[in-house]
Amino acid sequence: QVQLVESGGGLVQAGGSLRVSCAASGRTFGWYTMAWFRQAPGKEREFVAAVAWSGGSTYYADSVKGRFTISRDNAKNTVYLQMNSLKPEDTAVYYCAATELPIATTANKYGYWGQGTQVTVSS
Repeated sequence: QVQLVESGGGLVQAGGSLRVSCAASGRTFGWYTMAWFRQAPGKEREFVAAVAWSGGSTYYADSVKGRFTISRDNAKNTVYLQMNSLKPEDTAVYYCAATELPIATTANKYGYWGQGTQVTVSS
């Protein structure tokens, strides 16, 4: 089992930056592929970014590529999502997720989820 707790969400103006964090506890954090998903009101949860256990491989949704950066610090059991050039359409609840599988973009591949943190981008 691994427990995930997100933090760092908030309100930011379009064009601004925000970093959200996800602290993990429980089983060895370094074993897991970590990802960020988001869900806007009335929409399905969508993949944002993922990072392999070593941090050496990352993958991004086309909608955030070049603007968002996912990283992890295994010594701190924490994964980060740095979000730059934010747009109003980035507004959503952002969820941290973990899986023992390789990087995947579908939510059903991830067995562990945080409670989410709200990110709101004003125009």
